[in-house]
Amino acid sequence: MLHTHLIPTLFLLLAATVCRAEEVNPPFKPTVENKALAPGPAPEGMVWVPGGEFSMGSVDCGTGHCSPETVADATSVVRVYVDGFWADRTEVTNAQFAKFVEATGYKTIAEIAPTKEEFPNAPAENLVAGSTVFTPTPQPVKLDDFIQWWRYEAGADWKHPEGPKSSIKGKGDYPVVQVAYADAGAYAKWAGKRLPTEAEWEFAARGGLSGKIYAWGDEFHRDGKIMANTWQGVFPVKDEGKDGYAGLAPVGKFPPNGYGLCDVAANAWEWVTDWYRPDTYARMKLAGEPQRNPQGPGSSYDPSGPDEKKKVHRGGSFLCTDQYCTRYMVGTRGNGEISTASNHLGFRCVKSPQ
Repeated sequence: MLHTHLIPTLFLLLAATVCRAEEVNPPFKPTVENKALAPGPAPEGMVWVPGGEFSMGSVDCGTGHCSPETVADATSVVRVYVDGFWADRTEVTNAQFAKFVEATGYKTIAEIAPTKEEFPNAPAENLVAGSTVFTPTPQPVKLDDFIQWWRYEAGADWKHPEGPKSSIKGKGDYPVVQVAYADAGAYAKWAGKRLPTEAEWEFAARGGLSGKIYAWGDEFHRDGKIMANTWQGVFPVKDEGKDGYAGLAPVGKFPPNGYGLCDVAANAWEWVTDWYRPDTYARMKLAGEPQRNPQGPGSSYDPSGPDEKKKVHRGGSFLCTDQYCTRYMVGTRGNGEISTASNHLGFRCVKSPQ
């Protein structure tokens, strides 16, 4: 039996072994796409992702693109194969999610008050329906404690993403947010789709490119053009909106990647199906390459929250900035507790051919 306190040490040993191997073998190799054409016309709002073999993971921070913490769980670059699939061109929108709710009467986790059984140590007055909301600070702060810019807001949900006084009226083309993992999965099932695996998401997000820092290349701006909805200005004080949007943007307002997918970098984080572990890639690499259609580990483990059940987030959000979080880098990973939502977390769906 492996003692829990030994897991971080095991991860370091695994990572060290992989890093020594990569000193001999360059980590990124060309993407080899499947040659078969799409099996038919694209379902509405979806694009064909051909699948194939690619190098999954992230560059390190030696060139100053990020903080080491951003890429620590993704630098064991591993060769992976995925079958072809359809992917939503954009993140699921408020209008699309509203049709699902209207058809099914579905209630999201944020709309249901937590129970004493779920949170036995919580005061009764805290057991109210709501969710987490980003809150700018009045002045610059040290960026070592994210609690400074998040609050739990009673009445925050997908229809009121920043609290009961907010609304999505007129924002049908914005990504739906304040959705927990089960909410995203319920929508996907209703739509005849599913959530992507982490490997599928990264293959699609890379758009056929290999080893690039961003979904569009190695430069954050392409020909001087802003390529994604990120944070500009002092974080977390004020998003100056130099990219055209302070906060979330409507979907599809920035250039698509090589497969025609929009907003795979920033705007809203996206749920994927894999349980989160920091040593996943190192374990996959040692298990043999290429990994074929990997589904992720059987359970989650995060040393920073060992009792929480976490799934992987991908893509970053409008809150990402080179001052704090650069996880708009295409190979990087985020994570979140499965019943927790926020006003910068959404999803997109995929569909396998019949």
